[in-house]
Amino acid sequence: MIIFRRKPAGCTSGLCAAALLLMLSGCVVGPKYHPPVTQAPAAVYKESPSQFKETEGWTVAQPADAKLRGKWWEIFNDRELNALEEQLDINNQNIKQYFENFMEARAIVREARSQYFPTISVVPSATRAGASANSSGTNNTKTTATGTASSSRSQVSASLFTLPVEASWEPDLWGKVRNTVRESQYAAQVSAADLENERLTEQASLAEYFFEIRGQDQLQQIYNDTVEADQKALELTRALYETGVDDQISVVEAETTLQSVEAGATNVGIARAQYEHAIAVLIGKSPSTFSIPVKPMTVAPPPIPIGVPSQLLERRPDIAAAERTMAGANAAIGIAYAAYYPNLTLSAEGGFDSSSFANWFSWPARFWSVGASISETIFDAGLRRATVQQYVATYKADLASYRQTVLAAFQQVEDGLAEVRILSKETQQQQQAVNSSETYLKLEQARYENGIDPYVDVLIAQTTLLSNQQTLNSLQVEQMAYAVALVEALGGGWDRSQLPSPQQVTQKPPKSETTIEQ
Repeated sequence: MIIFRRKPAGCTSGLCAAALLLMLSGCVVGPKYHPPVTQAPAAVYKESPSQFKETEGWTVAQPADAKLRGKWWEIFNDRELNALEEQLDINNQNIKQYFENFMEARAIVREARSQYFPTISVVPSATRAGASANSSGTNNTKTTATGTASSSRSQVSASLFTLPVEASWEPDLWGKVRNTVRESQYAAQVSAADLENERLTEQASLAEYFFEIRGQDQLQQIYNDTVEADQKALELTRALYETGVDDQISVVEAETTLQSVEAGATNVGIARAQYEHAIAVLIGKSPSTFSIPVKPMTVAPPPIPIGVPSQLLERRPDIAAAERTMAGANAAIGIAYAAYYPNLTLSAEGGFDSSSFANWFSWPARFWSVGASISETIFDAGLRRATVQQYVATYKADLASYRQTVLAAFQQVEDGLAEVRILSKETQQQQQAVNSSETYLKLEQARYENGIDPYVDVLIAQTTLLSNQQTLNSLQVEQMAYAVALVEALGGGWDRSQLPSPQQVTQKPPKSETTIEQ
C-alpha cells in the first residue's frame, strides 16, 4: 500500500488527472454479446387457412402481414369483455406482483451503478480518557517541611475531538462494474418482459373464462328448451295413456327423460358459478359482490391477424425475456473474467482533531492522507477458472432455453391455427347433425302421435338431439377458447419495441410507484 503523508505541489490536480486517465483507459474484459440468430420458418404458417384449398367457417385477417395491436380483445367485439379487460390491468394482484418485481429489478440497477462512484463517510467522535495512576511517567516528588522528599502518583486525563472524512474508490479498470450494471439492466428487462407475459396470460384467462360463461349460458338455454319440449311430450303421453291409446310404460319413460334433463339443467349452474368466481378474482373483486348477466353465446371467432412467422420473434414477451437472460449471462462471464486482473483502490482521509473543543475546528488541527493500493490474487486453486466455466455453461444453457422457447412459440401458433381452422369445419358439420336431429325428432313425434312407432323411438330421437346440441355447444366454446389461445400464442398486442431500454430501466421511478400501500 502506498500512502502519501505530505502534500506535494499540484497533488490534487495530479491525482484527479491520474484517476481520469484510469477511467478512460479502463477496458471491458469478457466476450462481446451478439444476439442469437434464429432462422424463421417459411413466409406463411403451415396451418394457416390460406394454405388449404377448402377452408370453411374461419379465415385470417387480411392483409397477410397484419398483426394484433394494443387491446387485442376488442377484435371479439364484445362490450362486456372489453370492460372486464380494462379492469384487469388495474386490479389484478398477480400483475401487481410482477410489476413490483420489475420495480425491484430497476432498484438493483441503481444499486449496481452506485459502484461507479466513491464511498464517502464521516465519523465524528469525542473521547475522554484517563491513564492509570500506576503508569510510568506519572510520578511526582514533593519536598516536605522536614526536607524529605515524598513520592505520589496522580492520574493523567486527556480529551480528543475528531472529525474525519474518509473516501475510497475502486476504478472500474476491467469492466467489472460495467458488466455488473449491464447484467442488472438485462435482468430488469427480463422482469419487464415477464410482466408483459403475465399480463397477457391473465388477459387470455379472463377471455377464456368469459366465453366459457357464454357457453354455459347457451347450454342452459338448450336444456331449458329441452325441458319445455319434454314437458309437452309428457303431457301428450299422459293424455294418450288416459284415453287408452298408449300404455303406462310410455308415461314413465317420458317422466324419466324429463327428470334427467331437469337434473342436467341444474348442474349447468356449477360450472357457470365457478367461471364467474374466477373472473371476479382476476379483476381483484370478491366473488360475493360480482356477477355477469346471462347472455347465450351466438358469435364465432373473428378473423385474427396472424402476420408472418418472422414477426413472431418480435411479438412474444417470453422470447424477449429468454434473449435478455442470455445477454445477462454473457455479462456475468465478463464479471468472472475481471477476477483475473488486479484491483486498484484509491483512498483519502482528512479532517480535524484536537484535544480541546475550542480548537477543534482551527486550521492547525487539520490532518489529511491519501493513498493507493493494488491487490492481485496469485493463487486460488482454480477458483477463477471454475467460475468462468460455470458462467459459460450458464450462458450455453440459456441459449438452449432461448431456442427451445422459439420452437415452442412456433408450435403454439401452428397448434392454434390448426385447432381453430379444423374446429370451424367440425362446428359446421355438427350444426348439420343438430339440424338432422331436429328433423328426426319431428318425424318420430308425428309417427308416435299417429300410433305408428312406440314412445321409445321418440325417446331415442330426443336423446340424440340433446347429445348433438351439447356437442355443438362444446365445439363452439372450444373454438372461442382456441381463438384466444391463438392470440396469446401470437403475443397479443405486444411488440419488442415496447420493452424498456437499459437507460429507461436505470431511471429513478416516480415517487407514486415507490410509496408503500397501507
